[in-house]
Amino acid sequence: MDNERIETEIKNIKARNARVELDKKWETSWTRRLCICVLTYIVVVIYCLMIEAGSNVFLSSLVPVIGFTLSTLSLGLVRKIWENKLKK
Repeated sequence: MDNERIETEIKNIKARNARVELDKKWETSWTRRLCICVLTYIVVVIYCLMIEAGSNVFLSSLVPVIGFTLSTLSLGLVRKIWENKLKK
């Protein structure tokens, strides 16, 4: 029994290490960086088209926040695609 518990713990640790390594690869991947840049750029363009010529500093300050938030919300799908390609 004790050996089975140890083997199970080792398998769990190896699985966790694999997830952590994948997380590290994702955080430093060019796919993630590019998606954040593109999505932030799209938000900025849409925002600039919506505001008047005399923009408010407080409203302009929301652009990076909204862009980053939307990019992080949409990166889940991109990450799944990226992970599937990485596994192949």
